[in-house]
Amino acid sequence: MASTKTFTFEEVSKHNNKKDCWIMIHGKVYDVTPFLDDHPGGEESLISSTGKDATVDFEDVGHSDSAIDMMHKYCIGMVDTSNIPTEDKSIPPPPPPTQARNNRDQSSGFVAKALQFMLPLLILAFAFAMQHYGKKKQVSDA
Repeated sequence: MASTKTFTFEEVSKHNNKKDCWIMIHGKVYDVTPFLDDHPGGEESLISSTGKDATVDFEDVGHSDSAIDMMHKYCIGMVDTSNIPTEDKSIPPPPPPTQARNNRDQSSGFVAKALQFMLPLLILAFAFAMQHYGKKKQVSDA
């Protein structure tokens, strides 16, 4: 780590765009702006991790040892963990579904329900046909 500067949560959360992107992981602050274009998960995954403690997001992905080693060159300091909000308020509520999406969801729900009803009937019909064919074959063999 090049610096031992301590940043507040508010300072770090101001750096939340493509031209200036800082993230917090395990109490450390990383300026990942130069890495945005090279990040395998895309720049959006890093930008969406700003303004909050991104430790859980980072751990959920399961980064390789080489990725963890690479982080050291982007570390610019520590975050004052005493002022990090416990509740993540940076995620907006999901937008209401559009009518087109509702129609698609309803039609795919209909197909799923139809398959749920038809599949057992098809299996039963197949079993009946196999039994019927087997009896005719036995009668003709006798």
